[in-house]
Amino acid sequence: MDKKLRVGIVGAGNIATSAHLPSYAELTDLVEVVAIADIVPERAKAAAEKYGIPHAFASVEELLAGVDVDYIDICTWTAAHAPVCMAAAKAGKHILCEKPLAATLEQGLAMEKAVKEAGVQFMIAVVTRYGAEQMHFKELYDKGVFGEIYAAKTQYVRRRGTPGGWFTDKSLAGGGPVLDIGVHAIDRTWYLMDRPKPLTVSAETSYRIGDFKTKGISRWTPLGGGNGVFDTEDSATVLFRFEGGKTMMAEIAWAINGPEVNGTQLFGSKAGCTFEPLTIYTEDEAGYLADIQPKTGKNNYFVEEIRHFIDCLNSGKTPISPIEDAVTVQRMLDGIYRSAAAHREVEI
Repeated sequence: MDKKLRVGIVGAGNIATSAHLPSYAELTDLVEVVAIADIVPERAKAAAEKYGIPHAFASVEELLAGVDVDYIDICTWTAAHAPVCMAAAKAGKHILCEKPLAATLEQGLAMEKAVKEAGVQFMIAVVTRYGAEQMHFKELYDKGVFGEIYAAKTQYVRRRGTPGGWFTDKSLAGGGPVLDIGVHAIDRTWYLMDRPKPLTVSAETSYRIGDFKTKGISRWTPLGGGNGVFDTEDSATVLFRFEGGKTMMAEIAWAINGPEVNGTQLFGSKAGCTFEPLTIYTEDEAGYLADIQPKTGKNNYFVEEIRHFIDCLNSGKTPISPIEDAVTVQRMLDGIYRSAAAHREVEI
């Protein structure tokens, strides 16, 4: 029988309190949250009291010195991922890290080096890989239903959905919607395309709307508020080229004067699909065009993501979102900003 794992969470902000901690509460037969740390000690203490966590600390170093854990769950702002990851790896602890991997490619590469040198397990928390529809697609893809996925289009576009706080401070977030929500769309789509090798990217980013004051719109702000810095992009338009003549188009926005849309289209040599609901575009047995909607049901992405990581730690399996994938996607995100700055296509 697998042992019950012990986890320490670093970062007691929104993603921890609204997603990770409620998910752990559904997995108490598999894992116990024994500690939580935050640079604002009162925030860690409040989360510990609310969720019955025995220990609260002011840093990852205090947590690692004060209590024994099997793995660290990183829920900090993006720029803190690298130092927390390296401290955990140095202590020989496995790591679950919220997306995106890092604020910069250089930080991401340093994380990969630390993880591999320590020989610990690492999984990037890109939660939309773990949806019921996405997992069913992968089952069908592996059976050859879609043939070769050679092109894709993905969009995560908000009309007015720019968060406040640290999200608009590049020094803390690394970037704007490209790193915050674009990573979900790009990572999920690249994964469902069967991880083709990225070659080049052509992109433009826009900073034209900025700190909008649109009436009737409230702006979500993370715990702790912000420092008033706003130096991140509003939106991005992207074209990736992959090995084998494959392509992905991506549209990403926190703020744009157009309709909101969040979806992915995949185009294969035998069939294609869209999601929510999962719809397969194919031909029937008689050779006519057919749209098929499998009844996959719904699941809790975060619960399934954490369950998968725990299973990997107990079984020794490699997660479906390992450090290598995280670094490749970070290279793709880095390429978006480099291309936009140069106003031309760049190599990844």
